[in-house]
Amino acid sequence: MAAEKASGRGQAWFCTTGLPSDIVVEVDDMTFHLHKFPLMSKSRKLHELITEQETNPTRNQSNFSAEEEEDYEIEKEQNCHVSLPDFPGGSETLETAAKFCYGVKIELSASNVAPLRCAGEFLEMTEEYSEDNLISRTERYLSQSVLRSVKDSLKTLRSCERLMPLAETLGIPQRCIEAVAERALSADPSLFGWPVNDGRGSSNVLWNGIETGVRRKGTSRTTSSDSWLEDLALLSLPLFKRLILAMRARDLSPDVLESCLMYYAKKYIPGISRSNRKPPSSSVVSENEQRELLETIVTNLPSEKSSRSSTATRFLFGLLRTANILNASEASRAALERKIGSQLEQATLDELLIPSYSYLNETLYDVDCVERILGYFLDGLEAEIEGEVGDGSVRPPVMMLVGKLIDGYLSEIASDANLKPDKFYELAIALPDNARLFDDGLYRAVDVYFKAHPWMAEEEREKICGVMNCQKLTLEACTHAAQNERLPLRAVVQVLFFEQLQLRHAIAGSILAAESAPADSGRPSNLELEQEGESAVAAADSSTWRAAVRENQVLRLDMDSMRLRVHDLERECSTMKKAIEKIDQLGASGGWRGSLTKRFGCKFKTQVCDSHEPTVVETRKTRHHHHHLQKR
Repeated sequence: MAAEKASGRGQAWFCTTGLPSDIVVEVDDMTFHLHKFPLMSKSRKLHELITEQETNPTRNQSNFSAEEEEDYEIEKEQNCHVSLPDFPGGSETLETAAKFCYGVKIELSASNVAPLRCAGEFLEMTEEYSEDNLISRTERYLSQSVLRSVKDSLKTLRSCERLMPLAETLGIPQRCIEAVAERALSADPSLFGWPVNDGRGSSNVLWNGIETGVRRKGTSRTTSSDSWLEDLALLSLPLFKRLILAMRARDLSPDVLESCLMYYAKKYIPGISRSNRKPPSSSVVSENEQRELLETIVTNLPSEKSSRSSTATRFLFGLLRTANILNASEASRAALERKIGSQLEQATLDELLIPSYSYLNETLYDVDCVERILGYFLDGLEAEIEGEVGDGSVRPPVMMLVGKLIDGYLSEIASDANLKPDKFYELAIALPDNARLFDDGLYRAVDVYFKAHPWMAEEEREKICGVMNCQKLTLEACTHAAQNERLPLRAVVQVLFFEQLQLRHAIAGSILAAESAPADSGRPSNLELEQEGESAVAAADSSTWRAAVRENQVLRLDMDSMRLRVHDLERECSTMKKAIEKIDQLGASGGWRGSLTKRFGCKFKTQVCDSHEPTVVETRKTRHHHHHLQKR
């Protein structure tokens, strides 16, 4: 049997068995020249149509045009003509069904079993009408082969998209969806394509977007699962929604569910992955379709943290950027921000720099969005701490990570000339005081902000400096701050005071260690009379003692230099105090004292500077305590 193309209008398919055809079947733009007996022996519907035409011929030969005369001459000896509009699967499926009727062995696959099953139902090729008919053959292949494989079930599910509503009536899509969900439930999450690639199909490592030729680790392990996800990504959005809902109903692993959502989103939404912003030409969808897909992805994201949080967090930030561009619903954006906030410790500084797409924001980056994300993080962390039994003052490791991240973010956005002082201040004090071991990162951000905003008033500078705790600055940061001309005088005096305090504590600790060292070093010398082998230990202790003495000498020199600097400041302050007293004697002390107090932020009573004046750090503690009481 062979198929031949006619030279006339359209296309024709001929059965070359040596016998002239006695029936023409039309499907779409294809005409099939077949024989009645094989078709009538397998299909009840064709049998009824052919019998009806033989009984009541209705072919009107007077309506042929001149162009159809040649075709009419070929078909004039034929006495039967059947047209099958809306045939499931089209002409290709009818060709395979016709071969089955002629007894030709057909090869079933995951791609053609659903069209052939629908064709058998359409043509009524039942087991009652003929043994081992098309319906029973396709049903057997579906249950014994297709539904036992996730990949084949997805291929069959995709083929059902052009067979609706007949395929839905037969229950083929639902059976495929349930099969995929059941197989995925019992699968190992580590085999589902982690990390999810960017859809490029390349397994080479990229450097600045260029393939280096070095293959990624674990490429061979994820090849089969990647192909599984590729079949999933070919589904239409309605079928994909149904499949995801079936997976969620079975409490599927969050890793598997997240990998499916990530791969499908990267397939159809450009811009989620910064390394692959242009989708394939075959998957370009409209902006409304992208928005609908994005909201579907966000709605079905699992609430649990992923075990591969770094990959998932990068994907979530990509979704958030795209949601801002597509102007997605407020609920979707809020859900993304809440999801990111739950795993903010896994984020990087590059991901946190979200561009501002609104015309209402003058800043380069969306600071309000980061502030909301940080709020969600603090709320979640507070709930976790309250649920645990223990000391609530303990510094969680995730808090330290987020503190370092926010300090880096503040340093990046501080150079924006449009960033308002109040916005910088609110974000800087959003974290509690125990989120930072040292405030060097905050000092760096403040210094960058002052450099980018030289026109700030003295009161605003002092307010911004209040976000730092001078007691938590390292000696290197204190040395830099003491010489920083951009800082207000009040902040410099506080830094010098606490720098002297740190040196005093360091020297005191060194002296205590040095005083205890001779007693410890004398013990091995007494034991030398008993064991000769301990002489090496005594030598090591003596070397440790010499090193401690050197460090003590260096610290004493540093202390002397610091003492000289403090004495200089005290002399200057005493000189200023005497000048003020003279002015008081002249009767004009009130105005001058008030102006100098505002200028230098100190009160000349019995000390050089008021180091115990309330700072913003204490205010921040009070605010967090008040917020905690309100929640309770």
